[in-house]
Amino acid sequence: MAFLLGVVAFALAILISVSLHEAGHMLTAKAFGMKVTRYFVGFGPTLWSFKRGETEYGVKGIPLGGFCKIVGMTPQDDDVDPADEPRAMWRYPVWKRTIVMSAGSITHFALALVALWIIAMSAGLPNPDFPSTEKEFRAQPAVVSLAPCVVVESANRACQPGDPASPASKAQLRDGDRITAVNGRPVSSWGDMLDVVRGTKPGTATVEYVRDGTPATATVDLAAVQRPPLDDPKGATAAVSALGVALQPSTPARLTYGPVGALGATADFTGSMAVQTAQAMQRIPQKVPALWTAITGGERDVDTPISVVGASRLGGEAVENNAWLIFFMLFVSLNFFIGVFNLLPLLPLDGGHIAIAWFERARSWAYARIGRPDPGRVDYLKLMPLTYAVILIGGVFTLLTVAADVVNPITLFPR
Repeated sequence: MAFLLGVVAFALAILISVSLHEAGHMLTAKAFGMKVTRYFVGFGPTLWSFKRGETEYGVKGIPLGGFCKIVGMTPQDDDVDPADEPRAMWRYPVWKRTIVMSAGSITHFALALVALWIIAMSAGLPNPDFPSTEKEFRAQPAVVSLAPCVVVESANRACQPGDPASPASKAQLRDGDRITAVNGRPVSSWGDMLDVVRGTKPGTATVEYVRDGTPATATVDLAAVQRPPLDDPKGATAAVSALGVALQPSTPARLTYGPVGALGATADFTGSMAVQTAQAMQRIPQKVPALWTAITGGERDVDTPISVVGASRLGGEAVENNAWLIFFMLFVSLNFFIGVFNLLPLLPLDGGHIAIAWFERARSWAYARIGRPDPGRVDYLKLMPLTYAVILIGGVFTLLTVAADVVNPITLFPR
């Protein structure tokens, strides 16, 4: 039940975000005097509506987004009443049209930033000094945190009933102990400890450690487990020893801030997220074969894109496991991605309309400088084949991601 509620809650959060996106277009258009005739949440048959002033507001039967109708978005719109011609959107200065068309993405960015600011003050944002690469983790001091068990066959799942207890825990080691030697072999870092433990035969071993500045020794019964090589997590497994501990990093994974400090931390995190989003979008074409592999029975690559269906499933898992931070970070990431995606200079996206508006402005300026007459507006009808191609490619990609998220979804918590 918690999973289902989480799915519904996340889907509702996405619907509200998209509805606010359209509200951003509507409110800025109205502020500039453009005529907005309709604002609806959803698509398909109308369930309920009312008219206030010159705009009809309502809800439609298919809750998959929303739309607003601004009169005269392009010069080729043929449904503009002659009385409304002066208020047609295409007649307004390019800077006003840019604000109106970018208002949807700005709304998504605002939602993401406000959510991040609140998270920074409550749960905290990732610590930039926290180790993020395998090399950085291996260089950390061998300060341990006791694992609740030892997973014998694979390290990629949580403890389950019947898994043996952690050897370190049975030997009375504690969280925060720093391992200094195993069977007399010195250990100076977490990477050293992994290498030494895995190179020691399962069974009785002597572990030297420091607790609260005092050296001590414990006798540990190392467990026999199956693990892939440390430098190849997807490689073939082999029998090695395990101590049943995890790394306790020397720096906290997250940092919390006050209201003012959270502003700077939010800005820094947003900058990192922008870089990651750009990199993820560049990798999308490369991930299409991986999506097909996932649909046809292969392993799902966790780095493949997800659809709204997949994001909602992950939101449901987060709620089911009481991981609300993950729920809200998914909300932030999705809003940021949608905001960036909508600004791509491709029709029918908002960024496509913005790009054409500025192309027209630049072309008019250039023609005026060389004494030639203004060529006028871009003919959107000539761009329709390209627009249809973008819609087709986007539709196929959406179907692929939805199918992968239904058939072979990415999961956050093992079931």
